[in-house]
Amino acid sequence: MPAARVLAVGLATLDVVQTVDRVPGPDEKVVARGLWVASGGPAANAAVTAAALGVPAALVTRVGAGALARVVTEDLAAHDVDLVDLAAPGASPAVSTVLVTAATGERAVVSVNATRGDGGTGPSTDGRALIAGVGAVLVDGHHLDLALEAAAAARAAGVPVLLDGGSWKAGLERLLALTDVALLSADLRLPGRPDDPPAALLAGVRDLGPALVARSQGGGPVQLLDDDDVVVEVPVPVVTVRDTLGAGDVLHGALAAWLALHGLPAGPAGLRAGLAAAAGAASVSCAADGARGWLADARAVAAARAAIHA
Repeated sequence: MPAARVLAVGLATLDVVQTVDRVPGPDEKVVARGLWVASGGPAANAAVTAAALGVPAALVTRVGAGALARVVTEDLAAHDVDLVDLAAPGASPAVSTVLVTAATGERAVVSVNATRGDGGTGPSTDGRALIAGVGAVLVDGHHLDLALEAAAAARAAGVPVLLDGGSWKAGLERLLALTDVALLSADLRLPGRPDDPPAALLAGVRDLGPALVARSQGGGPVQLLDDDDVVVEVPVPVVTVRDTLGAGDVLHGALAAWLALHGLPAGPAGLRAGLAAAAGAASVSCAADGARGWLADARAVAAARAAIHA
């Protein structure tokens, strides 16, 4: 029987990535070591990751038309991601410009994302039809109207919903109410609570809806809130970092694939295996160039796939 699909709902961008020795200062030019242009964005990269790990994936987003949009749509197709484009007529994709520092793998990002508004209200679709055959839904908080529709349909059908909580966005509390698993970035803070320690932050997010809440910390262990409101740690494999671009997206895509295959665990203890497998894939991605460089390493992809399917 084929694996249940992952449905990712959220942002797709056109990424222009350049590797530099250092980020330039004001009125300074630097020569890039390399250039990479492809589709990007949290939901798009997560869908690519799920497909690479052997779980069919679809992406609901707003891309639009024109030359830039063709780069995005053709790249997603090349990575076996089915695209449902709900952009308004005349819309064009969001663009991210990324500078990756060669020595450290750190990145600086300038992005025109889904908040700019010219994605508009495009055609709508039936959320129930979208989740047919879907084992897990991933939402990243962008294109909130699309995410809410898909999450509500998933909740009604008993399909787990995973939130990629990169940052707090307007209306996120509505999406959290429909979320089963929230995997936050180290940057997310609750509104008006910038100084919450990890346990309070995770508990505060859990109180908004998700039964299971965890938090990534870059190369540090993933923090998971257990049933006693104690933060437990899931180790992250140590690698020699070349590029951290897209590592969080890989983490979320891999966890979405795990949820599609294994279903929603009964409690935090059951989620540990999924987080460990997803963290392994994210670490591998940091050892290669770009958000997709790791996909060229057949052995690494096979190992990550085996961990997700185990």
